Amino acid sequence: MGGRKRVIGSIAQVDGGVAELCPDDGRPGRWTLLLDGYPQSAVDVEDPRRLDFEYMRRIASVVDAMTPAGTPLSVLHLGGGALTMPRYVAATRPGSVQRVVELDAALIDFVRRELPLPRGADIRVRAADARAAVESLAPGRFDLVIADVYAGARVPAHLASLEFLTAAARLLRPGGVYVANLADGSGLPFARGQAATLRRVYRDLVLLAEPSVLRGRRFGNVILVAAAEPGRIPRAPLTRAAAGDPFPARLVDGADLANLIGNAAVVTDATATSSPPPPADLF
Repeated sequence: MGGRKRVIGSIAQVDGGVAELCPDDGRPGRWTLLLDGYPQSAVDVEDPRRLDFEYMRRIASVVDAMTPAGTPLSVLHLGGGALTMPRYVAATRPGSVQRVVELDAALIDFVRRELPLPRGADIRVRAADARAAVESLAPGRFDLVIADVYAGARVPAHLASLEFLTAAARLLRPGGVYVANLADGSGLPFARGQAATLRRVYRDLVLLAEPSVLRGRRFGNVILVAAAEPGRIPRAPLTRAAAGDPFPARLVDGADLANLIGNAAVVTDATATSSPPPPADLF
C-alpha cells in the first residue's frame, strides 16, 4: 500500500532520566522532547522559526524586539533541551554567536545525534552546571542571557538566588537583557520572589504571563525580562506579541508589577527553594 511512512521516535536513558523524542506525524520535522514523561521542548528542524510552546514564543518575542531584525547577537542559553531557542536565533539572526550550558551530557549527545544542529551556525554546547558555568565566564560577554533550567519540572534552588542572578548580570554587555522562564501556581509565590530579587539586581523589569496564571487559576509559565538600563525593555512589541499569541498573555510592569510583587522577599542562597512541582494531572 502507498502513503507516507510513519516516523518512529527515539528513546534514550540520559543522566536526568528517560528522554524521548516524539515525532509529529502531521508535520514532518516537528519533534517534542519528553523527559520522564514531561514535555520539555518542541522543535521544528525544517523551520526552527515555528515555535509550538507558548513560553518559547514569548522568549522569541524578546529576541525579536531587542535589536533590528537580523542583527547578530551574542547569546548564552542556560538549559539546552532540544536546543529549540538556539536554532531559532540562528534562523532569525544569522551570524549570532551562541553558547549553551546543559547539565545533562547524555541528553546533549542524544539530541545532537537525533536532531543535528544547522550547519554553519556558531552554537557550542557545554555540559556543566549552569551556576558553575555562569560564575566561571568572563564578564560583559553576552547581549542576552536566557535561563530555562529545570530539574525534572522544577527550577533548581541554586539558580533562584540573588547571588546567582548577580553573577549572571555581570555577563551582560551594556544594553544586555536577561530572560528567565519560570513555572508557578496559585499566588505565584516563586515568581513573585524571583521578580523581587531581579528588581534588586536590575533597574528595568517586566513580567509576561497568561491572565489565568496571573490570577492563580492554573499552573503555568511566567517569563521575567530584566535589563540594567531603565526603559531598555521594548514594551510595545512585547505587548503586541503577547496579545496576538494563540494563548494571549499580559505584560505587567511598573506599579502593576510592584503590586504583584507585594511583600515578597529577596531570595538568597540561604532562603532559596526550588520552584513548585506541577500538578500531577497537568500533562
